[in-house]
Parts: sequence; structure tokens; C-alpha cells
Amino acid sequence: PQADEVPKVFSEFAAMVSSVSSSSSSTSSTTSSSSSNSLSASYEMFLTLLTTQLQTQNPLDPVDSTEFTSQLATYAQLEQQISTNEKLDTVLSSIDSLSFSSGVGYLGMTVEANSDTLAVDDGGSVDGSWKYALDSDASDVTLEIIDSDGNVVWSGSGDTASGSHDFTWDGKDSKGNAVGAGQYTLQVTATDSAGKTVDSSISITGTVTAVDSSSGSTVLEIGDTEVDLSDITRLA
Repeated sequence: PQADEVPKVFSEFAAMVSSVSSSSSSTSSTTSSSSSNSLSASYEMFLTLLTTQLQTQNPLDPVDSTEFTSQLATYAQLEQQISTNEKLDTVLSSIDSLSFSSGVGYLGMTVEANSDTLAVDDGGSVDGSWKYALDSDASDVTLEIIDSDGNVVWSGSGDTASGSHDFTWDGKDSKGNAVGAGQYTLQVTATDSAGKTVDSSISITGTVTAVDSSSGSTVLEIGDTEVDLSDITRLA
């Protein structure tokens, strides 16, 4: 910008930076690094404009002291926000390390998790087993195994009593043929004597074989089945 336009450009930029700094303070942990980079870039440009404004101001008509004080306050706020975000990144890194360490403690242990999906490996073995719980007694319970394309590969009847029930699948379809490797989901449909739906919940049980945190969150691997650490409900 021309020398006489610098104060106006600076004021507009200062307002923008103030807005960015304010929104950054409420940024989620997953984007703190990108916010820090954005603030750092704004910080450099802010400093350049501040210096240019001082160099090009009209000695006979200098920048208003109140406005200049406000600009300095914004500058200080931006500098503080950058420092805060850098510290937040350090804290988040420590939390991720702690979460991974907690996950390692599950290796080789049998766990129960809130999930309705298990994987079948190339050898036809299912990674674990299911449990389903009925909120009340039912007169009819249908269990279905559904593949990743939404096709029902196996169906059968289940226990109708209220409470928790174990269900183990042998990895074969309704005709007795081994299914292909992939993810398979259990679906439970339960009705009472009046034909009304009985609520149910599903969980899986299996042995933890690996721990992975490459995605940013700690995931436990039960064979080829992945379960978030936060979904673990009990050690079986």
C-alpha cells in the first residue's frame, strides 16, 4: 500500500488479527498446531505493518495515540496467543503419549468393547465374539450377520430372555460356506408378544493384539478389528 494508506490497512489487519486470535483461543485440540502456524504468519505481517506505519506516518499528523495503544495491545495479545498455543501443543503431546502407554497395558488381555463389528481374517477366523443384551423378555429374537456391503450372510434365532447373551460365529454363511475376509456386523431384532420392539445393545469381546496411535487417537487392535480405547468397557 501507499504510505498514506498504511494506517487504514493496518487498522483493518489489526481487527482481523484480533478476530483470529479470539477464535483461536477456543480452537479444538486437533487443530492447535495449524492455529499456531496461522497466528505466527499473522504475527510477522502484523509486525511489518506496525513498523511500516511508524516509518511512513506524517510527522505533522502522527497516528492517534489511542489507536496506536490499541494496536500495541492487539500485538501483545497475538504474541501471547502464539505462546499459549505452543504450550498447548506440548500438553497435547504428553496426553497422547500417556494414552498410548495406557493402551499398551491392554496387550494380550481379553477386553469387552462397545461395538457391533468384528473382522474375519484371510484364514476364515473371526477375531472374537459378540454379546447382546435385551432390555426385557422377548418372544422372538433374530440375529443377522451383515457384510460390509450390507448383505446378510447368516441369520438365525437368539435367546429371548432379558439380560446379556453370548454369541459366537464360526465365520460361515447360512449355507455353511466360509465367508471372505472383511468386516462383519451383528444385527439384533427383538420383539415381544405384542409385536413391539425390545431394545437391545451389542458389544464385542476379543484379545488385544496391537496398539496404534498413528491416527492421533489410541486404537486397540483385536486381530484385524480396531476399537477405540475409549470404547473399552471391561476386562474379560
